[in-house]
Amino acid sequence: MPEPSPSSQRRGRRLLRFGAACVVLSAVAGYVVVQYVTGGADDPGCRVVSGAADGATYEFTPEQAVNAATIAAVGTDREMPERAVAIALATAIQESGLRNLSHGDRDSLGLFQQRPSQGWGTAKQVTDPAYAASIFYEHLAKVPDYTELPLTVAAQRVQRSGYPEAYAKHETDAVLLAAALTGTSAATLTCDGRVGTATVTGPTAVRAALARDFGRDALREADAEADDDGETSAAADSDVPAAQTDGRTVTLPVSRKTTAAGRGVRERGWQLAHWAVANASALHIERVSYAGREWTAGNTDSRWRATDAGSTEAAGASGSAGGTGSVRIVTGQ
Repeated sequence: MPEPSPSSQRRGRRLLRFGAACVVLSAVAGYVVVQYVTGGADDPGCRVVSGAADGATYEFTPEQAVNAATIAAVGTDREMPERAVAIALATAIQESGLRNLSHGDRDSLGLFQQRPSQGWGTAKQVTDPAYAASIFYEHLAKVPDYTELPLTVAAQRVQRSGYPEAYAKHETDAVLLAAALTGTSAATLTCDGRVGTATVTGPTAVRAALARDFGRDALREADAEADDDGETSAAADSDVPAAQTDGRTVTLPVSRKTTAAGRGVRERGWQLAHWAVANASALHIERVSYAGREWTAGNTDSRWRATDAGSTEAAGASGSAGGTGSVRIVTGQ
């Protein structure tokens, strides 16, 4: 049997290398597709569960949690209903996997893949999550009867996507997230609380992030009406921030009408509490407590646990009953 010629051997080696390269590229391409579709939640760190008994859950990363919390906060600050927040979240899951992308189709950028060339704003604006969410809601509010439309139809009328049915597959996850991040569903969002890479941490960073997502009013007493005893809070009519800072702790008073669009104390309190947990890794938050429940970073199950009824952390319990309570956020430094 004749020996293979050197040229045949070289061709064979080239074919083997080519085949191996194809396999690697296919694997990489598959990984990229999966990461885009799932939002890269292979190491989630955060989890939201249904407040009902249906067992529905959604897992996502700390990065996605921060962006989702911003979208929800901007929505409630604009007095948008929970349905609007769900539509916005489903849209962002589909468009970017809830990641603030610096690239996309043509000049598409950010959480919603908004295009500066189509009038959505400058590149800097559409890659600012708070701005991107706000301009999305501005367009959504102009869609007639959007709360009555199927989610994918409402989202498509804003986005004008080439894949108009794509948003529907994210509706279940978006509804779960919206319920937690608007405070409708209590103690349903948890994160591991792993340390992030933020350079500015502590109460100062928490206050700055609250102002970024909710607006400056999140740091002030929103209820200027007389309390049940006919007395008015000293902070109600002043410029003194109601968000009190003591060492590593930020305390956010929650009282009647502290949230827009008629949402109550309980919802506002749980929205702020879930927002803090969603930002735990980014802001180095160690504990969050409200309404007699507490989340602690680093727990193996990251559950909200009942606090001692006589402890300071239980001070927010009255909020769940319609009175005045507080959300307490304890930072790592």
